[in-house]
Amino acid sequence: MDTPKRSFVRYGSAVALAFATGGIRAQSYPSKPLQWVVAFAPGGAGDIVARLVAQKLGEGLGQPVVVENRPAPVAAASLVKHARPDGHTLLMAGSGTALTSALFTKLPYDLMGDFTHVSTLSSFDLAFLGAAASDLRSVADVIAFAKTHPGKLNIGSARVGSTQNLAAEMFRSMAGIDALIVPYKTTSDLVSAIRSRDVHVAIDMLPVVLSQIHAGAIKPLAVTSARRFAGLSHVPTVAESGLAGFEVSSWNGIAVPAATPQAVVTRLAREIATAVGSPQVRKALLDLGAEAQASTPEQMAQRMRSDIAKWRSVIDRAAIPRQ
Repeated sequence: MDTPKRSFVRYGSAVALAFATGGIRAQSYPSKPLQWVVAFAPGGAGDIVARLVAQKLGEGLGQPVVVENRPAPVAAASLVKHARPDGHTLLMAGSGTALTSALFTKLPYDLMGDFTHVSTLSSFDLAFLGAAASDLRSVADVIAFAKTHPGKLNIGSARVGSTQNLAAEMFRSMAGIDALIVPYKTTSDLVSAIRSRDVHVAIDMLPVVLSQIHAGAIKPLAVTSARRFAGLSHVPTVAESGLAGFEVSSWNGIAVPAATPQAVVTRLAREIATAVGSPQVRKALLDLGAEAQASTPEQMAQRMRSDIAKWRSVIDRAAIPRQ
């Protein structure tokens, strides 16, 4: 019979053998600067989040984290898929990546099979917006107007197939209203349309319109997440405004190639949590209109799966052709 001491020795030996290769690689990780591939143009909300987190993450890892902008989501994900799986090449993934997987029938990668999801970084709301002097002061007002005047309500959004556009489709479906969704190429075009009342209301990412809200140029009727945004605590959620169950938020995180050693993934997740949880990063994100939100690898993977399923349902209900 094994004594407790012998059992402990055997257990320790097994652990040592199990980490003989992965553990050694983890101890020497990272051995060079990290490349963080971001599928957004410089200056956008996702790019700003990446640069805020990259500096702190690099401090924790002891190597620089270099942000590389590749504003083509499919190409960016493909690049990271084929990178060496050693934790030195990162992909910014999130709700937009999930939406792409829901919208496209053929992609050169499998989002859940070709990547290991490490941790979420931040989450930010979308906002229902109206002109500063509009008579529509709440989501309840918007729904009442649409039902009283079928086909007359115009809802502005970003391009067809974007998170904002599909959020508008989801709102139209759940509210049971007859409304026209009008896509715009840029946020500035959309804000101009709100201010000139070319559209009654619009939906856009909170970080890109927060300065316009603070300036009083446009007014927020509601935020689309499950709870109120701390930086606009007086603004209710869509669910609080009478459309129970409506919830859309945009989020981002970090993924790596699927064969990356577990010990490296664990180290990365730990350092991301430290970076995102630092007071400086948390405040900077809040000022931007986002909230710090680290997670475990399992939590990020589950969120990705849930988002893919949700957007597939929205796409089907809206009869949007898959590409």
